[in-house]
Amino acid sequence: MTNTKFEQISIKPGFMKHNGGVMFKNISETEYEFKSKINQNHLNSAGITHGGYICALIDAGSGTAAHRASGKVPCVTISLDLKFISATKIGNEITGFTKILKKTKSMIFLICHLKSKGKIVASASGIWKILNIKPSKLGPGG
Repeated sequence: MTNTKFEQISIKPGFMKHNGGVMFKNISETEYEFKSKINQNHLNSAGITHGGYICALIDAGSGTAAHRASGKVPCVTISLDLKFISATKIGNEITGFTKILKKTKSMIFLICHLKSKGKIVASASGIWKILNIKPSKLGPGG
């Protein structure tokens, strides 16, 4: 399951593809990594990365981790508790790390943190609902 190379998961039209996409890779069955580069359209009026983009990035990256951990069964976000810790600016690369803490028949519990330039940008914990439908042929999320 280990994948040493990042792959673009924002392959279909939508919010994350429109905003530059998300690169993703599996580290293990319970650990995943994702990244994105901050562009002008990700900034707020103060010139730092908009909190909504940080939240969307964590949701897309961690949601893809949940999707992979579920055996590629579609999952939806039930809760996402996010803490903003430091700011990033245009040109910065943000890397996310997600760890699956527990998987049941219907839920996935995980934690995530984002880093840029060696500093933690945000940390989060979340719960994803595994939908009771066949594995998705739609491809990765984001």
